[in-house]
Amino acid sequence: MRRVKLFQPSKKLKLESFNNLTKTLSFNIYDICYAKSGEARKEYIRYIDEAYNSARLTDILREVTSIIGANVLNIASQDYDPEGASVTMLISEMPIQEEPLNPEAPGPLPMVRAVIGHLDKSHITVHTYPESHPDNGISTFRADIDVSTCGKISPLRALNYLIHTLESDIVTIDYRVRGFTRDVKGVKHYIDHKINSIQNFMDKATLGRYQAIDVNVYQENIFHTKMMLKDFNLTNYLFGVTEEDLDPAEKKLVRQRLEREIAEIFCGNNLSH
Repeated sequence: MRRVKLFQPSKKLKLESFNNLTKTLSFNIYDICYAKSGEARKEYIRYIDEAYNSARLTDILREVTSIIGANVLNIASQDYDPEGASVTMLISEMPIQEEPLNPEAPGPLPMVRAVIGHLDKSHITVHTYPESHPDNGISTFRADIDVSTCGKISPLRALNYLIHTLESDIVTIDYRVRGFTRDVKGVKHYIDHKINSIQNFMDKATLGRYQAIDVNVYQENIFHTKMMLKDFNLTNYLFGVTEEDLDPAEKKLVRQRLEREIAEIFCGNNLSH
């Protein structure tokens, strides 16, 4: 299949009309813990439900909207019983002074605001999924965030902020560009910015903490990266119990269960016993 030449960030592509490219970032995080008793598991779910309620998720999505340079048109949010939350935002373009660039470089970190481009009539959504294992004490939490933009700016600009705000054990990221836009000569362009790897949009300190692998389909403008924390500290995975509360045999078993859970989620397969 013929590859379309990627445009260098320093150039401006003169379009016939509106930039019709759709760029979608799917950002999924997983948090894993060990809660020994049934009450501890319930307490973990309550903690997660409060820490990631619709109000906080709305604040996170507002920050994402600011980073990518958009206006919020409408917000729909919902907390669920017994647990979980969802937020959907409809967003529209923000006027800009200059043509945005979309460099293949990390975006801003939390507390750093930078409006560098625009998008037109797009959306951001987040959904949460807390759950627990009924027998072995493992509890997990997953949050799915999707940022879909139409036009010049890429949602990858918000990636650094999301990773630092939602620090997690496992992160899976999908980025795809769909549709095409025409230049003034009538030539169709299927991507308008340079991208080699999603990892190039993260800062080095973050990448240093994770084991990261890519599965990319360049000719289809599909990019996938999954990441798993390199360091395993048992204390960080215990909820309602400390290492001192566990005897050596139990501590070993808990560690094995946690490492297995993390490995299975990262690989996307159940491991044999």
